[in-house]
Amino acid sequence: MGEQDRLRALLDERRVQAEARVAASDLALVALLREREGSNDDDEHDPEGVTLSSEWSRLTALAEDAAAELHQVDDALTRMNAGTYGVCAVCGRPIPTARLEVRPFAEHCVACAEKLGR
Repeated sequence: MGEQDRLRALLDERRVQAEARVAASDLALVALLREREGSNDDDEHDPEGVTLSSEWSRLTALAEDAAAELHQVDDALTRMNAGTYGVCAVCGRPIPTARLEVRPFAEHCVACAEKLGR
């Protein structure tokens, strides 16, 4: 298996994982809404449990993170199909394979990423 094939397999695996996290987060948000539907509980003042708003915020953040990673992976797969994967979007130099193995959706080489604060 060549380097590109190995990196594509890594991206495909990350995509499956991100999709699963998006789906799980969506289900958890729906379940939370159903659980609280019709409830007049004043959970903001319940000393024994997590508040609805904090749980909603936590689940929403997880859903947003998963969706962002899915978008990054899809963008990386698009670059791979276009033949621009592994090339820094700023300077045009190759992105080291070691960086792509750790962050397979990287768009910038290490030097440019540091300059951009990414």
